[in-house]
Amino acid sequence: MKTNYPISIFSLFFFSFIFSLQTSAQDSVKVLKVEEKPKKWYETVSIRGYAQFRYNRLFETNSNLKCEQCDRSWGDKGGFFIRRMRIIFFGQISQRVYFYVQPDFASSVSSSSLHFSQLRDAYFDIGIDKENEFRLRVGQSKIPFGFENLQSSQNRLPLDRNDALNSAVANERDLGVFFYWAPKKVRETFSMLVRDGYKGSGDYGVFAFGAYNGQTANKPDLNNELHVVSRLTYPFHIGNQIIEPGVQGYSGKWVMASDQLTKDVGVNTSLAYNDRRLAGTFVLYPKPFGIQAEYNIGKGPEYNPQTDSIETQKLAGGYVTLNYRLKLKNQFIYPFIRAQYYDGGKKHEKDARSYNVKELEVGLEWQPFKSFEFVAMYTLSKRRFEDSVLKNNRQDGSLLRLQAQINF
Repeated sequence: MKTNYPISIFSLFFFSFIFSLQTSAQDSVKVLKVEEKPKKWYETVSIRGYAQFRYNRLFETNSNLKCEQCDRSWGDKGGFFIRRMRIIFFGQISQRVYFYVQPDFASSVSSSSLHFSQLRDAYFDIGIDKENEFRLRVGQSKIPFGFENLQSSQNRLPLDRNDALNSAVANERDLGVFFYWAPKKVRETFSMLVRDGYKGSGDYGVFAFGAYNGQTANKPDLNNELHVVSRLTYPFHIGNQIIEPGVQGYSGKWVMASDQLTKDVGVNTSLAYNDRRLAGTFVLYPKPFGIQAEYNIGKGPEYNPQTDSIETQKLAGGYVTLNYRLKLKNQFIYPFIRAQYYDGGKKHEKDARSYNVKELEVGLEWQPFKSFEFVAMYTLSKRRFEDSVLKNNRQDGSLLRLQAQINF
């Protein structure tokens, strides 16, 4: 039988070459698999932050109009002001453990003492399941009460949080343990609403429940009773729109610290007062028109000018913010208007200062690029704030407020 040796030799060479390629590829995969070592915890750590620079005195009509919980550079002797200087360290250090630490290098302990370093957040999230849909948050973090309280100042449109819900927890934080649950898809939605500029609140779960000291961040517990809090919220997709209704509430005992009290002001012998609130939330994310509204009711300590004493009294108030998201190429423009009302005490201020607030704010946020934002906001305000020293203190006025923000 005649054999074609050149073709047979060529075939043998060809198949030998293909086999060698396959062997090399398999060896390469083995090498790659060997080289895919788990990352060290410090290789997962990231750093980001933001800074806010403000001026509040343009077109000011009343230098005695102030807001202690808002911005200490309001009013008389206020000037250029660093509102926040945050650097955040965070990372998923293992499949089920996430950490987050945020100091602020521009904390203001009073109107005359500015730019102190203070710890804001320091917590760990411990995943109960592999997807981290169920998790425990341990440490100092935001209390899950109120959408705008949870919304980062980096993302919020108005320059300050509303009086009504923010009076519940000064600086929005405390030490405690919180349980959060949210399905994976919902957690992705929470992340998208912040990442893509829809002014989301971040991921604080669909359901939250926890216990905390109740005396606000960086302060010790002053009694043997913890505050408890719970929140339920869910972002619904309706066509192109996303709406997020929510309800939340907390209960505990607030203790007036001695350095909060004016001499001879009347107080309970225990210095402890009922501190309870219930709040509702409705958010229509700006696609392109948005609505954000919240209202809370409750009871808490409040100064009574008639008796010159601190008493447990009813409180109520809320706000409505209308906004619009306009995208021009890579720029974002957000015109907004917010009306707010609050009648009640502020437990963390001197003598649980009594407030009645009616305020309208009209503003515009401009983001020419991701690392820079500029906000101009005109405020018309009527505020009554009274304690044992400030009697019959009613201040009306208006002012133009400006803020430059750097994101990094």
